[in-house]
Amino acid sequence: MKKLAEKGKHSADQASATLGRLKLTVKLEDFAECDLVIEAIIENLERKRRLFAEIDKIVNPKAVFASNTSSLSITEMMTATQRAPRFLGLHFFNPVPLMKPVEVVKTVLTDPAVVQLGLDYARRVGKIPILTSDRAGFIVNRLLVPYLLDAIRALEEGFGTIEDIDNAMKLGCNLPMGPLTLLDFVGVETTYYIAEILFNEYREKRFAPPPLMKRMVLTGMYGRKSGKGFYDYTDPKNPKPNNLLVG
Repeated sequence: MKKLAEKGKHSADQASATLGRLKLTVKLEDFAECDLVIEAIIENLERKRRLFAEIDKIVNPKAVFASNTSSLSITEMMTATQRAPRFLGLHFFNPVPLMKPVEVVKTVLTDPAVVQLGLDYARRVGKIPILTSDRAGFIVNRLLVPYLLDAIRALEEGFGTIEDIDNAMKLGCNLPMGPLTLLDFVGVETTYYIAEILFNEYREKRFAPPPLMKRMVLTGMYGRKSGKGFYDYTDPKNPKPNNLLVG
């Protein structure tokens, strides 16, 4: 909020008012009277199921539960609670203050009124809702992840250098950043994890993480967050492509 105020996106008073509406807590009991609870913890299904099972006993039975997951099964989380009709996905995109879409994910049991609540809520907070059903990856990641994995395969197979592949897609498709730069921005390990989820769901080769990606994850080359990925970020303002292959 402070950074947006510094950039003139809104006033310091607006930033202060927004921060003033936030209440921080580490006690699940403080959620008891909430009308809507949106979970955004680590992308681990069992951790999410445990959390939902715990708060299901605490929060008002009429409240709606939602997960911000980008790829995990809403249905599998929902079954950890006793409120299946009042459970859905609300997937916000990173960075949330700047990105407009929210994927509103319905399960086979989600009450239509709750789906409408999700759509209305997204609009109330200034987003554009995209309605989809509970299938791994939903809409965006189901289309985006195979594209990113194909960019890695193109690199592995010698179609071009890291820079050439990025420039080809930026200039040829008028994209704001190339696929390998985007992988570094999102996190190579994050995309790898999502790809594994998609592959386990669909069992299609296009969702299988390439060998180079797996080795990058094993060695901690996650991208910007670790300082190294497809590019070296020793100088963040002037990243240099890494030599990841022979030649």
